[in-house]
Amino acid sequence: MARTRVETRARARALQALYAWDMRGNQELARVATQVWDDMSITPEERTVAGPIVRLVGQQLASIDAQLVQVTTNWRLERIGAIERCVLRIAAAELTIGETPPKVIIQESVTLAERYGSAASAKFVNGVLDALARKMGRM
Repeated sequence: MARTRVETRARARALQALYAWDMRGNQELARVATQVWDDMSITPEERTVAGPIVRLVGQQLASIDAQLVQVTTNWRLERIGAIERCVLRIAAAELTIGETPPKVIIQESVTLAERYGSAASAKFVNGVLDALARKMGRM
């Protein structure tokens, strides 16, 4: 397998942590992320990139979800598949942080959705994130 960038791997780690948290319900996100990453022996470099994203989702979940609801017309967040919901939250957090170009965030999110979800997931994520980035004035 070709060596992937730390940022790409870190987004997958953030997804794994958020997905585990989403499935467990009612647990602190930071604690779940630490457990998942410890169990998987995630590298410090990946944690350094994934950590702030996961922390922001944990701290601003209501705000992030509210932004997503505004651009997911006819879809309540709880009706969206767990993988897609987690990918959207990660991307929304990254768009909020503002250090990575929106096109990179969207492309990486589409790749994650396709890898862990389906082609339909990827298409959905692409449309939602394009709308979100525009709404946030990032594109």
